[in-house]
Amino acid sequence: MAKDQTKLVTETLEDGVLTLTLGGGVAHTLSSQMIAALHAALARARQDAEVKVLVLYGPGHIFCAGHDLKEITACRSEPDDGRAYLGALFDKCAAMMTALATFPRPTIARVEGIATAAGLQMVAACDLAFASDQARFCLPGVKNGGFCSTPLVAVGRAIGRRHAMALALSGEAVDAVWAHRVGLINRVSTPECLTDTVSDFARRLAAQHAPAISQGKAAFDAQIALPLEQAYEVAGAAMLDHFMDPERIAIERESWAQKL
Repeated sequence: MAKDQTKLVTETLEDGVLTLTLGGGVAHTLSSQMIAALHAALARARQDAEVKVLVLYGPGHIFCAGHDLKEITACRSEPDDGRAYLGALFDKCAAMMTALATFPRPTIARVEGIATAAGLQMVAACDLAFASDQARFCLPGVKNGGFCSTPLVAVGRAIGRRHAMALALSGEAVDAVWAHRVGLINRVSTPECLTDTVSDFARRLAAQHAPAISQGKAAFDAQIALPLEQAYEVAGAAMLDHFMDPERIAIERESWAQKL
């Protein structure tokens, strides 16, 4: 059955894995309405203890084409050439991307087709990304007289300055092999196998001890930009909390009892 592309975001929860499927047309553009819908879905998921893993999915040959150019063009008729409107739009998009990047449980981008500009930003904002060998990735702003500055925040953090600047300065699309080599995506699958690859991995992850994963993810994000000694202080405190978690202690004791 074809997916309803008129709905902006479809939420499906199964076995602890919440899949957010992008709609709103085949390009899944980040209109102001789409940004609001995604931000709201992330807020709901953050409060739902049943959600152990979040998968972000843009079905078809376009994962997400970035901002809605029709919306951007329309605001140019304003007396300020759209400055106020665009400023508010980019602020809302940054808030949504931050909510995705700081989501307390693991996030996985499932990419079948091309991820462009802010669409690639969403891929890079996720903890992991699995892609079809038909997927493509692009920061095309330079070809339109602009520059993908906000997408580079996430992309640069994911793959480092040189690889990120290569994408932004060329404006050219790169394939899944290149993306995998530089660490933009974690796994490459055939289109036929991608669904099962993501589903199997996400379900295995959802079956793990969720509090430890959430705390570990938060600790990693907190320490990664710190000097070495401070980083070890943050990570060490998190490790101690892991080992003193009552549920972990109970699991260990049960395991020991089975070995006796």
